[in-house]
Amino acid sequence: MDGCIFCKIVSGEIPSFKILETDKCIAILDINPANPGHTLVISKEHFDNVYSIDDDVLSDMILVAKKIARRLKERFECKGVNIIMNNEKIAGQIIPHAHIHVIPRFDDDKVIITYAKKQMAKEQFAEIAKRLSEEEHIEQKGDESTPKENIKEEWVFR
Repeated sequence: MDGCIFCKIVSGEIPSFKILETDKCIAILDINPANPGHTLVISKEHFDNVYSIDDDVLSDMILVAKKIARRLKERFECKGVNIIMNNEKIAGQIIPHAHIHVIPRFDDDKVIITYAKKQMAKEQFAEIAKRLSEEEHIEQKGDESTPKENIKEEWVFR
């Protein structure tokens, strides 16, 4: 895609510190790292985010992220690793090109990745579980909900 910085990195138009490459993605050091070794796994083909990416490309990317995580643990002796994929601006995605962050974590590294925890009633969990476990999307028509297919009434609580 014209103007996409990650597409330019993939094509070699912009230099990067490449760590690993497959036929579907590359892993490079993040130019603005949270910690030394912070790596980005970037799809070679342009996809905006998780919603549009091909399954085989995303599968390759997560396997590369796993390999990088292991290398960070073994070679940098980090205490843990965050593997994060931000999707859309509201979720922190800055570059609209599918990529996964692999961030090594160290004692007292001052990296903060957190969220405020919500309190919800059992009924709210049940409604959310139902909506997420439905086989097909329910179309909203005015005040009515019409299922496209039979709704699977199987709920799983763990």
